[in-house]
Amino acid sequence: MSYGTIPEYLWNDLPDSAILRNDNGKWYAVFMNLEGFKIGLDTQDRVDIMIAKCKPDMISVMTHMKGFLPGYYMDKSNWMTILLDGTVQEAKILDFLDMSYDLTDGAD
Repeated sequence: MSYGTIPEYLWNDLPDSAILRNDNGKWYAVFMNLEGFKIGLDTQDRVDIMIAKCKPDMISVMTHMKGFLPGYYMDKSNWMTILLDGTVQEAKILDFLDMSYDLTDGAD
């Protein structure tokens, strides 16, 4: 499941934020720690999130479930934000990471 991906830290102003890329260079996950209000939560507290590519027809369903939000800083029709605070089970997070990897693996 690890895919042998080495996290990349691209932003000097966000030193804890990392991206994961497929061999083809396409991003398949972004990990961030940011203020909750930036993703639509009613809090100033910082939260850990994963942003992953998702099948568009699943996004509208999943974002009605606790722990799933529209993609932060990405195309909201193809990317989804997942809270990494224990709200979403680890197995489900890993399923979405797998899906994101697969969706970007063959991307041009």
